[in-house]
Amino acid sequence: MPAVPLNPADLYDVRSLLSEEERMVQDTVARFTDERVLPIIGDCFDKGVFPQELIPEMAGLGLFGSSLPTEYGCAGMNAVSYGLVCQELERGDSGIRSFASVQSSLCMYPIYAYGSEEQRRHWLPQMAAGKVIGCFGLTEPHGGSDPANMKTNAKRDGGDWVINGAKMWITNGNLAHIAIVWAQTVDGIQGFIVEKGTPGFTAQEVHKKMSLRASVTSALFFDNVRVSDASRLPNVKGLKGPLSCLTQARYGITWGPIGAAIACFTEATEYAKQRVLFERPIAATQAVQLKLADMARRITLAQLLSLQLGRLKDAGKMQPTQVSLAKWNNVRMAIDIAREARDILGGAGITTEHCPIRHALNLESVITYEGTETVHQLVVGREVTGINAF
Repeated sequence: MPAVPLNPADLYDVRSLLSEEERMVQDTVARFTDERVLPIIGDCFDKGVFPQELIPEMAGLGLFGSSLPTEYGCAGMNAVSYGLVCQELERGDSGIRSFASVQSSLCMYPIYAYGSEEQRRHWLPQMAAGKVIGCFGLTEPHGGSDPANMKTNAKRDGGDWVINGAKMWITNGNLAHIAIVWAQTVDGIQGFIVEKGTPGFTAQEVHKKMSLRASVTSALFFDNVRVSDASRLPNVKGLKGPLSCLTQARYGITWGPIGAAIACFTEATEYAKQRVLFERPIAATQAVQLKLADMARRITLAQLLSLQLGRLKDAGKMQPTQVSLAKWNNVRMAIDIAREARDILGGAGITTEHCPIRHALNLESVITYEGTETVHQLVVGREVTGINAF
């Protein structure tokens, strides 16, 4: 009986390990990416604009807060399904996945995990519907890898809090209706929901970016911003709050770059079959086949890594070190593949008519944000040795 040809982008048939519901989620988001994202994303990247017209469609597919309970208007998906959402969105563009990640893991999750029931009931259904957009204010201008060195502060004034400080590299900042802002208080770091238009709160978009150009990146400024105590997230104090949110978002990031890598690998493979040099397609050369084979190997390993991570998460057993290992491995995998795919495309690879250069540039941000590659290496090193080298 002849062997069934393998899917080059899924050599270990990882898809067969998914449930019917998980496959349905993947197929739905893949169709959205193919039909709505890919036809426009090159131009969006060129122009440096985020396609806001996609927000209602993403909301309609249940992509915001997808893992949160249905009682808050969310889809109630499992962790693996959320990972597949991230993979298919980033196959389109890291900026599209970043938008969904911030909305879901960095804004809706802390309201669900640490907010009051009144805050959950008020904000989560609106955010799931895409009617309220959020941003996450943690990173500050003086450095991002040491969040304990936070300068932004919040001080009690009667029944209110007064916030002063600045945040930097904030995805969705100028689009957002609310910001989840982390600030030092006398009781440690606490989170606050700050609404757009609050006096003293301003957002300034960052321009001249060569990465995540189809995404809004901003600086946030707080000049005696007064919010009520009802705007404080009451159920967490200390770094546990923001770091747990980052763990949620990093989990999705372990999946997202797989999509970027698959996009680059697929395009490079098809191009190599069609590009004829010295009377044969370049795919017939050993040099190119070795590169493509290595891409397939690395994508396969990343798929298995994230799937097991998702199963651990769904079982309530996932640990932050495991997320660090997968983020480190999978983003490094994707950025290397994007660069190699760009090389296979030759001169054509430097234009945004092809995806590898766009993904390569975007992944320069993904490999840096929510923990640089070095930080995640040190997290794994600490786990292995028991010694903190930070």
